[in-house]
This record gives sequence, structure tokens and C-alpha cells, in this order.
Amino acid sequence: MPFFATQQSLFRAYDIRGDEQYFTPDFIQALGAAFVRLYKNHNAKQRSKPIANSPITNSPITNSHISNSPIANSPIANSNVKPHHKPKETTVIIGYDVRCGSDSMAQSLASILQKQGLQVINLGLITTPMMAFWTEQYAGHGIMVTASHSAKGILGLKWLVGNTSPSAKDIQMLYQDLIAFDSNQHHNQIDSNSDSLKLPSASQSNDKQATSMLSVIGLPTDTVATPYIDAIAEVFVSIYPEQNLSASNKRTFKKLDLTIVIDCMHGATSRIALPLFTTFCQRVIIINDTPDGNFPMGNPDPTEPNRLAELQQNVIVNTADIGLAFDGDGDRLMIVDNSGKIVMPDHLLYLLASVAMSERPETWQTHTASPQVLFDIKCSHHLPILLSDLGATPILSKTGSSLMRQQLQADDSQILFAGELSGHFIFNDGYFTAHDDAMYAGLRLLHWLAYTAMHRDKSSAAVGLWGEPIEQSRPIRLTDITHQLPMLVSTADHYLPLPSRAPLQCPVVQQLAEFCCYLQCLVAASSDDLDSALTAAYVSSQCACVSSSVKHTTLAQAKQLLPSGTQLTCIDGVRLDFAHGFGVLRQSNTSHHLTVRFAGDSLTDLKDIQARFVALCRPFDKHLAEQIAALLSE
Repeated sequence: MPFFATQQSLFRAYDIRGDEQYFTPDFIQALGAAFVRLYKNHNAKQRSKPIANSPITNSPITNSHISNSPIANSPIANSNVKPHHKPKETTVIIGYDVRCGSDSMAQSLASILQKQGLQVINLGLITTPMMAFWTEQYAGHGIMVTASHSAKGILGLKWLVGNTSPSAKDIQMLYQDLIAFDSNQHHNQIDSNSDSLKLPSASQSNDKQATSMLSVIGLPTDTVATPYIDAIAEVFVSIYPEQNLSASNKRTFKKLDLTIVIDCMHGATSRIALPLFTTFCQRVIIINDTPDGNFPMGNPDPTEPNRLAELQQNVIVNTADIGLAFDGDGDRLMIVDNSGKIVMPDHLLYLLASVAMSERPETWQTHTASPQVLFDIKCSHHLPILLSDLGATPILSKTGSSLMRQQLQADDSQILFAGELSGHFIFNDGYFTAHDDAMYAGLRLLHWLAYTAMHRDKSSAAVGLWGEPIEQSRPIRLTDITHQLPMLVSTADHYLPLPSRAPLQCPVVQQLAEFCCYLQCLVAASSDDLDSALTAAYVSSQCACVSSSVKHTTLAQAKQLLPSGTQLTCIDGVRLDFAHGFGVLRQSNTSHHLTVRFAGDSLTDLKDIQARFVALCRPFDKHLAEQIAALLSE
């Protein structure tokens, strides 16, 4: 058996994540060595490129804000904080979340990287977006020890290479490099208390010299947080100069006249949320803001059913304007409106897309007539229409925030904003780091509500000196917007166990996709060419498991299951869009599960779509069909 074969399951589509028992000292040592090779190889490839093409030069923060912002004089730019090292050496930013074991793993990785000649800056307990922000100030390399919103007892890592998130292929290549190198070096067992880690010989002499010059730099909490807060402040100076600049162009922040409640879920935002939001809002109420890796109130996942009950109650009791909830590492956002109702993620995506469209810089308005807005395959059937009404071009995407970030970073990208049902939202307008930052997204929404989404409320008219009515402007309430959005009845994004299958049997998602393709051919074919169309569809099928199911399907049954006009999308699982709703079934990229969601314009529509999926799945897996039938609407 190959070395670390049991750890292979940790290497997933977006990150490394799994049960803490698999993160053994030997595995962490080998993983650290793999990261050293990864960053040094990348750095070697970049040395020959012009400086103008480096990630930091093209960073939105660098271009738009640093030169004329407090960051220019902040600890980031201060020579006493920036590491003293030669340009050829690579700087890696490291941070960790609140989980038990995350801090020790981060310290181990930092030590391994430093011993092999890499400059390491340990930011301590931070959010994943803060790690991404800091990497942009250096070479774009960063490691965040986090398992995000997963339950306690789960550990994990996310990382950036040159400001770019790894693809699923990159993650598997890291694993292959890890096991291949470790197999070759197994006779030199790594002593965690020594400096005997072996790396390619070409760099050994330079590494030993660099090691004696470098040390892991640990920064105080204020030093880490202040530049991040200042950079966000500069965003709102740029967007709303009339609100935040005096007549002499000095920054004079006008705090938003809002009452907000924030649920940190005992996660990584616990230490930063209060100083950040009190900078911009007059009244901030924080709950569950003690960092605690045991997560006493439940998993740090704001999308879980009933997980926001405490936040809802606090919004109502405090007559707050909005409630914000952040997940374990601060990259996912859910909100509660002023009535205490949870805003559906589809609607939140629309709200934030409205923010991006209305506040986009002049360069976007000049060069891109209809900016693209990316949304994932689990979002509702209403969203494309709503986004088109904003003047955006809606683009359906696979699920996965890291996949979305990769699309944003394409040279010809016209994507202004991206979001997904799980609460990841990314502004790509150049004001700030193009990363899914829940706190930043929340602040963008708050400022938009206060300054852009204004309306005249006649019910709040005041009386002037002579008794004449005076209309007063007020920040629009969330309910003023959400009540106007289309009715949507939906199930949650449910996770169902991935069905087991025989060795030669196709995955159930593939079976469903090919069955739906066959049914569509059956429905679309005319009576004259029915036989030839069915033969062609049958021959093109790559799944022999479908044959026994389709040969007994009549045309009437096909039309009942997939009426004419039904849209089938198979870019990520199986999605079916009907006239009054949609359904999606796909395999999760982060766990051994299927994810399913159904939505309709009414409860009747939802049940009808759900019943169709039950009928479609029954030929392949009766137990799965029963599980789907038992799902309830939210």
C-alpha cells in the first residue's frame, strides 16, 4: 500500500479536509514538504517573467487603493513588519481558524516552510478572506488551516498559489507529488524535532543559507486587522465620496444609521467582526463571538436548517434592520431581514448582484454594456430573469466558489459578480480582493441599503414650520425589496448518502442524466422518425445500466416525466427546469453525498417537480427515490 493511502480521501475538489485522525504528524510533515516544492517550483517559473505580470502588481488592492490609502502607511507597507529577504525567496502567508488542532497544524507547517528557506508570516487566528487579502500584499501565496463550516473534529486546509485557488486537478497533483516523494524518501524518516527534511538538491545549498536568515514572523492581532479594515474603508470612500470625504478631501466617516445583529457562530470572525462593523455602523450587536472550536451552538454553517433561530430572535427583540451570519472561516454569508425572516440565498445573491451592478466603476460601465453575473446550478429558476432585469448577463456555473474564482481570473473575464446557493459571494469590480469575503459582502449590502437603494416613504413624512408636509428619505428596508421578489417555495439543499453500486454499475447521477437525455429524444422526435431518433439516442448512451429502464418507457410516460420545453442541464449533475420550477441532483464535491434541491412557484409546483424526480430515480435506486419523496419544503 502506498504511503499515506488512507489520506487520499482528504484531497477533495476544493481543498484538503477530513477527520482529524488522518492529520498525523508524519502526514503534516509530508504535506508541508509538498507545499515547499509547490511554492518553490511556482516561484522558479515566475522569476523569468516581467514584474508587470506578477500577481501583486495586478492586484485590485494595489492598483486601486494602496498607493492613496492608509494601507500605504499601514503595517503592511512598514519595513518593520514586511520581511527582510531577497526578492527571489518566496513569502507564504499562514493563518488558521478556531478549530481544536488548527493552530498547532499551522505552526507545524510554518516551521517546515521556514526551515526550507521560505519566508513565513503567521497571521494567527483569522478568516480565510483575510488570508487572501494579505497574500495580495506579497507574492500571492497563502495557506489557511480551516475546515470551514464542517462539524468539530474535522480539520482541513485551503491555499493560494500566486493568488489563484487550486483546481481539483491541482489538488490531486499535490497528493501524487506527496506520495511519490515520500516513497522515494521513506528511508529518511522525518524527525519532527530535526531539520532533516529532504528537498530537491538543486536548491539545498541556497535553502540552508536562507534558513539561517529567516524566521517565522508572527504579527499582533491589531497589525493584522487594521490594514484589512482600512482597505475596506477606502472602498466606501471610492464608492460614496460625498458621504465619507470632507470639503478638504479628508476622510470623515459617516456611520450608517442602522442597527445590525451579527452571529459569528463561535468561528474565525469572532475577533474581527466587532471592530470592523463598529467602524461603519452606529449600533452593532454581536452574538456567539467567543472563539470556540467545540462550536457549542452547533456546526458553524449558517445554511443549516434552524441554525439562524437565535439570530432571528435577536433581530426581532432589538428591532434591528438586518442580521448577518458568518460561517466558520468567514467566507459564507446568510442574512435575516428586519422582520426576522431568513432571506433565501437566491434572493441574497440577487440583492448583492444589484449592489455590484449599481456601484460598478466607470470602467465597467464604459467597456462592458452587460456585465456577467455567475450563479451556481443549485440556484432558483427565477434568478436568470431577475439578473437580466438588472442589465446583467446571467451565467450558469458548476457549484464551487474556487471554480468561480478561477473563472473570474480569466484574462477575458467579463464577470462582475459571482455567487452560489451556499452563501459564497465574490465582487469582481476591482474595489477590493476578488474573494468570497462574507463580512465585506455584508458591508457592501449595508452601504447600498443606506445610500443607493433609497426611496421616498410618504408614510414617514414630517411637518414643516408652517405645517406643510415634508417627505423624508430613509434607508430602504430589506422587506421593501424581498416582498417584491417572485414567490419561491423550496426545499433546503439536502444531503443524501451516496448510493452504493456494483463494480461495473454507473453512478446514479450518470444514469439519471442519460435517462433524461433519452426521454428528451423521445419527446422531441416526431412520429415519422421516432424509431431512428430512439436508436440514435440509445446508441449514443455511454451507460449500459440505462437500457433496462428505457426499453419499457412509452412516449406518453416520457411526456409526463419531461414535458416539451423542459430544459436539461448536465454541467454539474442533473438539473431540470420546468415551466414553474426546477430540480437538481448532483454529487457533492466535499463529501460522500448527493445534494438535491427542488423549488417551485407554489407548493403544488414543488411537489409536482419532486414527484417527477422520484419517478425518474426509481428505476435506478428505489431507496434514493424514497428519500427524495420524503423531503419537505422549508
